[in-house]
Amino acid sequence: MTIRATFQGEPVVVLLVEDNEDHAELVMRSLAAHRVANEIHHVSDGQLALDYVFRRGDYADPAKSPRPHVILLDLRLPKVDGLEVLQTIKTSSDLRLIPIVVLTTSEAEKDVFRAYSNYVNSYLVKPIGYEKFSELMEQLGFYWMGWNKNPPL
Repeated sequence: MTIRATFQGEPVVVLLVEDNEDHAELVMRSLAAHRVANEIHHVSDGQLALDYVFRRGDYADPAKSPRPHVILLDLRLPKVDGLEVLQTIKTSSDLRLIPIVVLTTSEAEKDVFRAYSNYVNSYLVKPIGYEKFSELMEQLGFYWMGWNKNPPL
């Protein structure tokens, strides 16, 4: 999927960590419709997310796993839970500066608290309905790829 966007002069890379294929498709379509990212890499479980960011296994080649400018992370994931993925990334000196946005259906206060306790950059609850979801993705893209200033990775 090729979309015109840049992040401090570079193509924008988003890592989407989502096990629900319908939700993943909705995120990717919404980001594409709003031209938020040049590359969207989708993985369907927490272990694959960690393999991607740490460049292990199938993702050892940096060409297959370019460093993401933002990670969209679901919480309820197979193999490794989203909160554990978040904690592992945020405790890595090489990766902790990558912004992570939790994108989940959970509104539970304990999940919000645990995410922020592990240094999540933002916590968003997936709205019901395509139009609301698409609007959220557009605003997310404008904020993280347009307005927000990040340190170089």
